Amino acid sequence: MRMVWLDGWLRLGFKKQNYICRIQKYFSDEENKMEKTDRNDHEKMIRRLRKPQGRVDVVIDTDTFNEIDDQYALSYLIRSDEKLDLKAIYAAPFFNEKSDSPADGMEKSYQEIMNILTLLGRDDLKKVVYKGSKEYMPSEEQPVESDAARDLAQRAMEYSQEHPLYVVAIAAITNVASAIRMNPEIIDRIVVVWLGGNAIHWPDNREFNLDQDVAGARIIFGCGVPVVQLPCMGVVSAFSTSGPELEYHLKGKNKLCDYLVDVTIKEAKACGGGEAWTRAIWDVTAVAWLLDGDFMEDCLIHSPIPEYDARYAVDQNRHFIKYVYHVKRDNLFEDLFAKLGK
Repeated sequence: MRMVWLDGWLRLGFKKQNYICRIQKYFSDEENKMEKTDRNDHEKMIRRLRKPQGRVDVVIDTDTFNEIDDQYALSYLIRSDEKLDLKAIYAAPFFNEKSDSPADGMEKSYQEIMNILTLLGRDDLKKVVYKGSKEYMPSEEQPVESDAARDLAQRAMEYSQEHPLYVVAIAAITNVASAIRMNPEIIDRIVVVWLGGNAIHWPDNREFNLDQDVAGARIIFGCGVPVVQLPCMGVVSAFSTSGPELEYHLKGKNKLCDYLVDVTIKEAKACGGGEAWTRAIWDVTAVAWLLDGDFMEDCLIHSPIPEYDARYAVDQNRHFIKYVYHVKRDNLFEDLFAKLGK
């Protein structure tokens, strides 16, 4: 009787052990599958974040009336047509001392885009300028409808992972984030190059483009769209110029250059610039990342999480983004001055 009981106990034990082994094997197989999937996803993202070879299609999202750097960036993009084929221009909202509301900022930006196109002699591009959002995203789930967001949501469908549409964003990210919420399929068809947020090492993340629409920024960094981030304070803040330098390289070259120099000097003085002022031309760097010159250094980092308290949260399990950590100021200004002055 005792032997029968022992034999039954052993059989039960073996069955239990076998069952546990099968469970362990199942979870081990699932973990391997997950690791392989994660690996494949990371590899795919890394490929999509490589600098493009050859000529590429681009749209630009800009709050052009906000600061003078937008005018430089838009002009630089258009004058870089050996590499960049501009398909659309989106007017973005902004709200500060230059506007009465985000909607007013967007309208003023729209008019300034038209002004820059006139100075460039590119009236042909005015038909692809679209008005953007009149407000910021009310939540991370609710897009803001606009002509710009609708155009991007539709236009991007003509592209693919292998041949994406590059979105140069140099303003609050409302238009782009809204387009993604309106049509999530475009996540696999675009690459977003955004000047927004401060450097990871900077004490806070109170940066104008990001701070205006944190909900939109959280979508961009969290939805899985390929992102190239050009941080402002701590990185791009080094890309600055002065009045004497602008007058030497640009003054008298053409109507556009005279306009840019005059407005930059006027803006610098209005912001309290003394006799030896310098002015960061932030937005040019977002355009430059797409070009073939030796203009900056970048690396891969896990996508940061912009929080509502002006800080980043970090999660090492998130997908990669491309992070610019150094701008080669002299190289880039040489190319910028040459193209604007021609």
